[in-house]
Amino acid sequence: MSLSKKISPSLMCADFLHLGDELKTLEECGIEYLHIDIMDGVFVQNYTLGTDFVRKLHENCPIPLDLHLMITEPHLKLDWFDLRPGDYVGFHVEAEPHVQRTLAAIRDRGAKPMLVLNPGTPLNVLDEVLPDLDAVLLMTVNPGFAGQKLIPQTLDKIARLRRMLDERGYENVEIEARDSASRDAIPSKKVSRCARSRSTATSALKTRQK
Repeated sequence: MSLSKKISPSLMCADFLHLGDELKTLEECGIEYLHIDIMDGVFVQNYTLGTDFVRKLHENCPIPLDLHLMITEPHLKLDWFDLRPGDYVGFHVEAEPHVQRTLAAIRDRGAKPMLVLNPGTPLNVLDEVLPDLDAVLLMTVNPGFAGQKLIPQTLDKIARLRRMLDERGYENVEIEARDSASRDAIPSKKVSRCARSRSTATSALKTRQK
């Protein structure tokens, strides 16, 4: 089976003084999603972007959003965000005590539920919620900061997840590989062979990969 690939560049590293120009360039390049890193300073030691930024993007850019919620107890905060049909909404299994409920709540709002796993989190945490997932985001670095080096063993984790999903009948569940390093730090061809859909790099704003 062939693997389709999509790019979801992270706006965390955008040039915010020229954001309109960068969004126009991404649209012209046919970028499929915009990766939006939401950090609360609690789950990770950083603050980035926010609810009003999400709303403004929806009002001014037609590209669907790929929301990555690095926040505590996201089930309490979903209504803070302007969620639209076609958006992916991912949250960390490590930050949410009510995983299945939160995945269902995202779907009820018309968005696509996605679960996010840190590098050290095992794949078996997905066992009981596979029917609720549209995608899984695997972190290849620890969350919170751009410019980190890829953790090599996470590449095998991507391959194991793809194999697990296919064997259990969830071929349509997408995999996103999240890389916070430079565009040259991740061997994208290897990731593309393992993940059926999306490879996200923070510096993908400067990338023309298809």
